[in-house]
Amino acid sequence: MKPKNQYSRRKFIRNSALAGSAFFIVPRHVLGRGHVAPSDKLNIAGIGAGGKGESDLANFAKSPNVNIVALCDVDDRLGTVNSRKRFPKANFYKDFREMLQKEAKNIDACSISTPDHTHAVATLAAMQLGKHVYTQKPLTHDIYEARILAQAAKKYRVVTQMGNQGGSGDGVRRMKEIYDAGLIGDIVEAQAWTNRPIWPQGVAKPSGNHPVPSELNWDLWLGTAPKEDYNPAYVPFNWRGFWAYGTGALGDMACHIMDPIYRILPIDYPTSAECSIANQWTGMNQEANNVDSCPVASIIHLEYPRKDKKATLKVSWYDGGLLPKRPDELEPEESFGNWDGGVLFIGTKGKLLADCYGANPRLLPLSKNESAKAVKQTIARVPGGTEGHYLQWVNACIAGYGKGVTSSPFEYAGPFTESILMGNLAIRSALFMDPSVSGWGKSKFTGRKKLLWDAKNMKITNFDEANRFVKRTYREGWGSLTL
Repeated sequence: MKPKNQYSRRKFIRNSALAGSAFFIVPRHVLGRGHVAPSDKLNIAGIGAGGKGESDLANFAKSPNVNIVALCDVDDRLGTVNSRKRFPKANFYKDFREMLQKEAKNIDACSISTPDHTHAVATLAAMQLGKHVYTQKPLTHDIYEARILAQAAKKYRVVTQMGNQGGSGDGVRRMKEIYDAGLIGDIVEAQAWTNRPIWPQGVAKPSGNHPVPSELNWDLWLGTAPKEDYNPAYVPFNWRGFWAYGTGALGDMACHIMDPIYRILPIDYPTSAECSIANQWTGMNQEANNVDSCPVASIIHLEYPRKDKKATLKVSWYDGGLLPKRPDELEPEESFGNWDGGVLFIGTKGKLLADCYGANPRLLPLSKNESAKAVKQTIARVPGGTEGHYLQWVNACIAGYGKGVTSSPFEYAGPFTESILMGNLAIRSALFMDPSVSGWGKSKFTGRKKLLWDAKNMKITNFDEANRFVKRTYREGWGSLTL
């Protein structure tokens, strides 16, 4: 009778993208950077062990071919406690830089599930050590960071995946099959929306004296962000609504909801962005506008030149409870997306609607879906769908750079994230006020200004003040993001 672990390994190989490949038992140190010996399990370190990090690590651990060997979190409470109990053999750290230094020989890959403002520095540090990386959405806080991470993945030859699980779902693949079959003609417009934020936005910067919890290293939590006194208004969840740390409703959800647009159509970078926003005001005092916090609600319009040289694609985003007009083809009681949001493709021959994650795609009117049943499946599905997003990355890491496949490698996720963050560039420019002037009617409140984008040079060409938001200056001691 063969040992149980040999059967598990053989079964794994048969069911993964590695099937049909020849295996040789080679030690990890012989293979070098960016490779995992097939005789080994994938040793993963978690940078961010609570919150989303807790569930990410639990999903990776479902694979019998994964060891969680190290954990890092600045806040040893809540989900971090659960992760430490789940993986008692994993060494625990509070500073990911210390962890990477001490565990470099023990880890093959890193899962990064920190607040947005730490994604890029932690991810790049891991890649520079030759570690494969799985980084939560949005890939980065800033446009410049997304560009750098996409370049780094190629330079350091590591397997990458952004945590937008819908990218591995059946829904987006079915949408492409329907589109490729010509049932809605050529897409000329796309609309996407979400119910977020479900955390405070449009609020004033919090103040007050608060003791730092003993379990929290506040200085490490701040990381690249400016020095600021601890406030419980930020942690553990509501940092999402503040520009210093989060990317608001757009950054939180667009990587899920807009993914079908970017994945199906031949686009990469928008040429322009404009927005309208709803924010908290005090009477008629324009200076009470809360520039430190993302707006209560926003509408964003992006224009993309198609790479196939066809007509420009118009994409609109709605959040904070705002919605596009219901399609005339949708009956009054029929659902328009789901609670989390949705996406609508408007074509020259028809319309295609889906829920958040690209789930439940359907033609409008719904009576047309009988014809969609005849469309054959032409695109391979990811085993496990959205949940398979994790195992897909694990399999690709074990296969090695250039051999395994992931749904959202940084080659894809980098430009995708950049295009999403263009919307935030428009929002932050709309909120911009010149601190050198004051008084009603004197501030540079740009309102609905249309920003023109030079993607090659990562530069707004018609409003230079907006370019301050393309790339942050990191706090002293955190360096700068360079390859």
